[in-house]
Amino acid sequence: MNIKRCVVFFLALLTITCDSATKSGPHVAKEPISVRGWITDVDAGENAAAYHTIETESARKASLFHDTNVWVENAPYVSGGVAETGAFLLLDVPPGNVTITFTAPNAPAAHLVLAGVPGNADVFVPSMLLKKGSVVLLDPKSVKVRMAMQIEKEVPSGKFVTIAGQRIPIMNTPIAQMADRHDYPMAPATYQPLAKVK
Repeated sequence: MNIKRCVVFFLALLTITCDSATKSGPHVAKEPISVRGWITDVDAGENAAAYHTIETESARKASLFHDTNVWVENAPYVSGGVAETGAFLLLDVPPGNVTITFTAPNAPAAHLVLAGVPGNADVFVPSMLLKKGSVVLLDPKSVKVRMAMQIEKEVPSGKFVTIAGQRIPIMNTPIAQMADRHDYPMAPATYQPLAKVK
């Protein structure tokens, strides 16, 4: 009787061990990167409205950004999203070569491709225009890739990465200046506030 129980227990243990060994999938990187920035607009092509005012543009963009989805290929565990201002924040993104996909309503998917990003980097990508299949950097000089270092002031590391087809230098940055890497960036206002009548 005891032998049967031992054999059943051993077989159950072997099945669990083999099952967990065969399960493989994406895992959070030991040195994940953060990716932040904002979307300026979406190229809607022929679907674009012909009539624009400050009010209609403000409402259109707020609705558009609210319904925009973002994900990182092969990394379903990444947290973050897109705010109604167009600002986005992604944490736990794997380093190296990464494709981030944005999908906005009535627009084709746009892919932001990062290449050669080292672990623990903070990637800041402001002023993006989402187009069919790609992302256009409207202000490439403002794109930053930072690495936290125990130094006094920011200095170039001499290394480069590729962000949306642009060669971007990696900057060694004082740790104290990296406190914002887990915050949504402040996207600039693209419209004037409405006048209030008393």
